[in-house]
Amino acid sequence: MTVHRHADPTDDAGPAGAPVATPPVALTVAGSDCGGGAGIQADLATFAALGVHGTSAVTAVTVQDTTGVHAVHPVPVDVVLAQVDCVLSDLRPSSVKVGMLGGADLTLAIAHLARAGRLPNLVVDPVLVATSGHALAGDGVAGTLATDLLPWSALITPNTDEAAALLGAAPPTTIEEQAELALALRGLGARAVVVTGGAAPSATGTDRVDVLADPDGLHVLAGPEIPTENDHGTGCTFASAAAAFLARGESTRDAVLSARAYVRHALRTSAGWRLGAGRGPVAHTRTASFETIPTQPTTSQGARR
Repeated sequence: MTVHRHADPTDDAGPAGAPVATPPVALTVAGSDCGGGAGIQADLATFAALGVHGTSAVTAVTVQDTTGVHAVHPVPVDVVLAQVDCVLSDLRPSSVKVGMLGGADLTLAIAHLARAGRLPNLVVDPVLVATSGHALAGDGVAGTLATDLLPWSALITPNTDEAAALLGAAPPTTIEEQAELALALRGLGARAVVVTGGAAPSATGTDRVDVLADPDGLHVLAGPEIPTENDHGTGCTFASAAAAFLARGESTRDAVLSARAYVRHALRTSAGWRLGAGRGPVAHTRTASFETIPTQPTTSQGARR
């Protein structure tokens, strides 16, 4: 018998090369999406794409695809907390992203961990309702988020509807109203707030607008709308990207700008995909071209809290 041996071209028969740096660690506390577009699946894919080791605590198992959420099975609170404690004790994440919590009791339990200083660089994506309209949060979650969890956050990332729900206000119809919501949410105690999903007319059509409120004031981030129906998981991807960049050592503002560039790149990449019968997922994969995307311009509106 003839045995043919093929060397792995990545093997180095000589002296070992420079050691590969240990990646930073991030934790996502969120629900699962069996369709892979949102939730922990989107979070972990984003962490990996951005060079961060991802860990997770599953809060709920959802029956979900591109057409909507068909069922939700919550994970018991003590099991969620056991997952979180296991990761915090052993892997010591540098940032934590919180998404779908589902119930006020779990929200309060996570808030207690945040208050105790156990959730570093906490990014909260206040998931209340799915894009399909399916409720993903029970009674009292919005109020508990606002009073107990958001004050301990490094960054919160609501879209315009979620920001309005957290404050018991009407959804904004202008960029000025979007900015007012961002300032009001920051007034609850978070280090920074970015309200996403605004729109404004521009010379070329429509701009998509996010408004960041941080210690230096208001920053309006605008860029041309990207035509695509593949936008499932955009909010999860944005929040987890921000958490990944925080874990990598970026400032809060830079993490927001980097996350926004990453999501816009993801939307462009998946624009022509044909996955599923509904609104397909954004591309969580990272390509070399992402590095060449310029940061979206920031329009500062003064240092106001």
